[in-house]
Amino acid sequence: MHPTFVLVHGAFANSFSFAPLQAELGLLGHRSVAVDLPGHGFGATYPRAYQAPQDPEGLATAPGAIKGVTLAENAAHLIGILERARRNGPVILVSHSRGGITATAAANARPDLIDRIVYVASWCPVDLDVGDYYAEPEMATVDTASLARAAAGNPAELGLLRVNFRTADRDALAAFKAALLADGTDDELLAFLSTFQPDENLDVGSSADRAQAATWGRIPKTYVRLTDDMSLPLALQDRLIREGDALTPDNPYDVRTLGGSHLKWLTDPAPAARLLGELAGPLAGS
Repeated sequence: MHPTFVLVHGAFANSFSFAPLQAELGLLGHRSVAVDLPGHGFGATYPRAYQAPQDPEGLATAPGAIKGVTLAENAAHLIGILERARRNGPVILVSHSRGGITATAAANARPDLIDRIVYVASWCPVDLDVGDYYAEPEMATVDTASLARAAAGNPAELGLLRVNFRTADRDALAAFKAALLADGTDDELLAFLSTFQPDENLDVGSSADRAQAATWGRIPKTYVRLTDDMSLPLALQDRLIREGDALTPDNPYDVRTLGGSHLKWLTDPAPAARLLGELAGPLAGS
């Protein structure tokens, strides 16, 4: 029985982000499922004010379906998919960026559904809550204002995060490129931004949602470092690896490395597909 890769997207993203990677995995003979977390994909809100010609005032106030969505709901949704995938054989859970928070919560709750968990420049909080890492030295190089340049509305009033990824503001687009795809072309950046949705939920979990040794710690795990990532810097990735290894010293990360920025592994997915395929080999037939 061949493993199924279950792919979990990051903030403002959706299953569409993984289409090129899934094509490469398929051509290598691997089965994969890309997840849309609640309020994402075709469940996302695209206000009329987001369409051209844009209405900035309307965009700042229009309600969004993702308001109030919790990490617990994300984890429950993912667990439902893992249960279905597990009926067909082994499961390799792969998360990117903010998706690691949901993957970790699901692994805490149902380690029996996951044969390997893979973090690709992805959050796996151990010692701190996610928000607290931003005050740490490893995040000092992150341009936290990159999204703020195109922010729309007040998160406290909207009950969600909203970013205008369809902006034509040159400074905002330059900030997006530096943070997400500095090693890509402008056209590649715009193509990727066009798959993003404007809204993201606010809940990134609490101390109860950090990796737990008794459950998450039983699962074989891989961390794929992205060397040129400016959104989740290499120093922070390495810290998360160290913290995870300290939590479960008898089950340390299998550490792999890919060159490139936060999104490069998705716009040029062949190296990542080969790497993931190597992880699937030992599980084939199990």
